[in-house]
Amino acid sequence: MAKKKSTAKPDKAANAVHADGAPGIDIGISGGDRRKIADGLAHFLSDAFTLYLKTHNFHWNITGAMFNSLHLMFEGQYTEQWNALDETAERIRALGFNAPGSYAEFIRLSSIPEEPGLADAADWREMVRQLVVGNEAVCRTARKVLATADKAGDDPTVDLMTQRLNIHEKNAWMLRSLLQ
Repeated sequence: MAKKKSTAKPDKAANAVHADGAPGIDIGISGGDRRKIADGLAHFLSDAFTLYLKTHNFHWNITGAMFNSLHLMFEGQYTEQWNALDETAERIRALGFNAPGSYAEFIRLSSIPEEPGLADAADWREMVRQLVVGNEAVCRTARKVLATADKAGDDPTVDLMTQRLNIHEKNAWMLRSLLQ
C-alpha cells in the first residue's frame, strides 16, 4: 500500500495549551483524521476483545476427542490476542482519545455478536466455526481502519493493522482447515 503524506495543516487545538500546561497534539495528522482513526480503532479493539473473550471461553470449555489439540491452539491464540489489545488501546491514546474499556462499550462497538454462555459444551466444530467467523470479522474491521489511516498518512496505525491482519487471517485459515 502506498504511503501518503498528510497535507493537513495543524489544528488550532494543536497549538493550544491545555489548562494543565500540556501542549495540544500536533503529530502531523489533523484532529478530524485522528478522531476518525481512533473511532475505527475503538471498533477494532472491541471486535478484538470480543474475539479474545470467545477464544478464552472455548479454551476453558472444550471437551471431547479434540480436547488436547484445540485446548492448546485456543490458548496460543487468546494469549497472542490479549497481548495485542494493549497496543491498540495505546495507539488510540497516542492519537489523543480514550480507549473503550467496559463490556458495555465493547458490546456497543463490536461487529461480533455476544454469545450467551454455554449451558452445555458446544461441539468443537461449532466452536471452531465461530472463531473462524470472529477472526474474519476482526479482519474486515482492521481493513477499514487501515484504509482510513493510510489516507491520513498514519503509518503507525497502518503498520499495526497490517500486523493484526496477518495474525487474524492466519488464525482463520488454520481454524477453517480443521473443518475441511
